[in-house]
Amino acid sequence: YGIDHQPEAPEEVELLPFVQQQGYVLVGSRIDPHDWGEAGGVPPPPAPTIVSRVLEQVAAGKGNIVLMHDGGGDRSHTVQALPQIIDGLRARGYQLVLVSTLIGQTRAATMLPLDPSERWRARADAFIFDLYHWLRLGIAAVFILGILLVSARALIIGLLAFAERLRPAQTFDPEFRPRVSVLIPAYNEEEVIEDTLQSVLASDYEPLEVLVVDDGSTDRTAEKVEAAFGAHPRVRFIQQPNSGKAAALNHALELATGQVVVTIDADAAVEPDAVSKLVRHFADPRVGAVAGNAKVANRNLWLTRWQALEYITSQNLEKRAFDVLNCITVVPGAIGAWSADALRTCGGFAADTVAEDADLTLAIRRRGWRISYDEEAIGHTQAPDTRGALIRQRFRWTFGTLQAVWKHRDTLGRPRYGTLGWIALPNIFLFQILLPLFSPIIDLLFLGSLALWGLAQIRITRIPQLWTAEDVQRAVIFFAAFMLIDLLTCLLAFALERKEDWTLLAPLLIQRFYYRQMMYFVLFRSIMWAVQGQAVGWGHSGSHVATPVAHA
Repeated sequence: YGIDHQPEAPEEVELLPFVQQQGYVLVGSRIDPHDWGEAGGVPPPPAPTIVSRVLEQVAAGKGNIVLMHDGGGDRSHTVQALPQIIDGLRARGYQLVLVSTLIGQTRAATMLPLDPSERWRARADAFIFDLYHWLRLGIAAVFILGILLVSARALIIGLLAFAERLRPAQTFDPEFRPRVSVLIPAYNEEEVIEDTLQSVLASDYEPLEVLVVDDGSTDRTAEKVEAAFGAHPRVRFIQQPNSGKAAALNHALELATGQVVVTIDADAAVEPDAVSKLVRHFADPRVGAVAGNAKVANRNLWLTRWQALEYITSQNLEKRAFDVLNCITVVPGAIGAWSADALRTCGGFAADTVAEDADLTLAIRRRGWRISYDEEAIGHTQAPDTRGALIRQRFRWTFGTLQAVWKHRDTLGRPRYGTLGWIALPNIFLFQILLPLFSPIIDLLFLGSLALWGLAQIRITRIPQLWTAEDVQRAVIFFAAFMLIDLLTCLLAFALERKEDWTLLAPLLIQRFYYRQMMYFVLFRSIMWAVQGQAVGWGHSGSHVATPVAHA
């Protein structure tokens, strides 16, 4: 590559002997009018500018070989300037000759024709450089498009969530007191099951019954429930062989007598008014389900605090926004309520996905019922406190989401399903599946390009840069804008919550980077399992473990 000036530094001449040993003649070019354009995307200069630059450099005695470009974009100005340059040089007494004449050789001896193998290599070389060019443009386009999409989504979700808070306060019928059945499936929950049941029985709502289904626990879950609540008039304890969470819920549903069904995970504790807050929505017969406000209870570790932050700034904020559009996609297992009629119309909890809550939510919504969100119905859940447990839980969620989206794919883009097909499912496909698949590649290429660009500035490496300085600057600006929008969205999410711990926002940047890498791994693993047709079974604390089982 011509460096457009006389070699001065050792690295500028260290390769020249090698080239000479191959039999090549080195020709320097001191006069450069930059007819190709300038850095930063400035277009090629007009013909008069090219002409004046050449003649000025000649007059300054910079040399007698002119560099001009016959490729790399629009060369019309160069072609237009060339006759004027020739006339101007001849008018100053210069004679124009070929390089071969200048060094006393024939043109054929100086510019040897390419043999067939050299022509093939030249074409391959051109193809590789063209591929590199389009790859660079494609990476830049995907990177910018991804940031714009995520930022636009954050803005829209934030505005919708804010609009949800500004809606007039909803009025409820105080005389509406249907019988409520609380269903609690349990598998190996001896450490938390008593606290969960005590929180439900402390509810301010009547009439209420509680059905606990022990799904073949191998610990002391059954013994503890029997000892503490066996004689309680509102608690009914059922035991069954290990069959999965959906089967446990359906077993309880068969025995439930309530018009409204509330489902609670066995490791969750609900606030005293949570059930009554959920139930009041069903006075409207159009309501098929209500999502509660799930919060992380065990905020004693960095990992669990990050999950608490995620619940507030992602899951609950999205529920607020999608409540406005009536397209909530998940009524959480930690705390959610369902119309018993809607449940039975949809066939109960399906066992053909491992995200039975998401599957049932989509099934109810597609049949025309409304899915609501109540921020005041609060349930406190125990979040995974180890990296392995978190990955297993999120694997179950992601795998189940893939299954549910595939199962209800016929709603996509169908006007009869409204915002479910036009917003909810496209949102899952684009922002929970497709975009995260490309994000790790974009992150790695971006960081790698930054590193190579930085090394090139201090002359440590000669590796070609994927991005120019302008590209890097533009990417940093986009990334900073994205992080600012993310921060503002998180601040809004906390402002909309009631009595939240704002210190959770302190490690926001670390959480986003560390957490995101784990979620990439979970997504890739889920897709691989889905492609391979692997099964997933129910495990500890309502999570699902990646082991083949017949009932999954």
